[in-house]
Amino acid sequence: MKPSMAVPTLDQLRSGGKRSLAEGLTLAETRAGDSAVVSLLDAACAAPKGDVIGITGPPGVGKSTLTNALIARWRAAGLTVGVIAVDPSSRYTRGALLGDRTRIRTNPEDDGIFVRSMAARDRLGGLSAETVAAMVLMRAVYDRVIVESVGIGQSEADIGFVADCVILCVQPGSGDSLQYMKAGITELPDIFVVTKGDTGKPAMRARADVEGALGLNAPSGRKPAVLVVSSTAAEGFDGLDEAVNDMLTATASQRDHRRSVQEDAWVNDAIRERFGRDGLARMKRGNEGPSRKGPFTRIAQVTQALRPE
Repeated sequence: MKPSMAVPTLDQLRSGGKRSLAEGLTLAETRAGDSAVVSLLDAACAAPKGDVIGITGPPGVGKSTLTNALIARWRAAGLTVGVIAVDPSSRYTRGALLGDRTRIRTNPEDDGIFVRSMAARDRLGGLSAETVAAMVLMRAVYDRVIVESVGIGQSEADIGFVADCVILCVQPGSGDSLQYMKAGITELPDIFVVTKGDTGKPAMRARADVEGALGLNAPSGRKPAVLVVSSTAAEGFDGLDEAVNDMLTATASQRDHRRSVQEDAWVNDAIRERFGRDGLARMKRGNEGPSRKGPFTRIAQVTQALRPE
């Protein structure tokens, strides 16, 4: 990419098609501190168009297969869809195969779908460090944005910082039921999806295990849906689509607050990653004192204030 590449306005990003969005995403990755890029990101953050669906779960559970099915359904319904697929990276080379891109099937001629693959690098939270910026740009352009994370464990909960609705995929016969009883796991998802429903009894047992765990540790005020789907038999997707729509509708009145909390988390995470706990503490004491502006402006202001001379 040439350093002189012009930063598009939000209107240009929305009207410029896939090429314009691809350039915007590249700028967000390579010129994150540029004032024009920061302004674009804050403008996109302040003018969201779509909803963000996070999909997570252990490796091999069928996240990409589920993503394919949702893309097909939403495009058939006339919705535009953006996808961010995060793949694990080598601890030694920091490279990644980006294999999710090969498993997600789309029509390259369809301007209503855009897929971006990212490497997780050294992030332990299930997402790439650039995922937030990419999500913000896609959310301003598309009706639905799917963020498919590397996976979820006891500490890999970053998906909750970008999504309006979190889907946790559960694999039949995996023995993960104990994990769902641990604090933190049942608190994150809005919907549990047991994949590979064509396995029959193991899928039903996995569903019962999740429901049992929710009976012990379900967050107060809501009970996540627990569904079984089968991509092979094309079953259960009507129910999943309905559950997603119901969840988005039910939480619409809290969406602005949820996103505001997410933005604060982005700022805190960025400052902690760059300056450690001391930098975060200095920011919270108000010594650097940025006003309540867009999250990317706030990150840039605090970074400038904390950077050594």
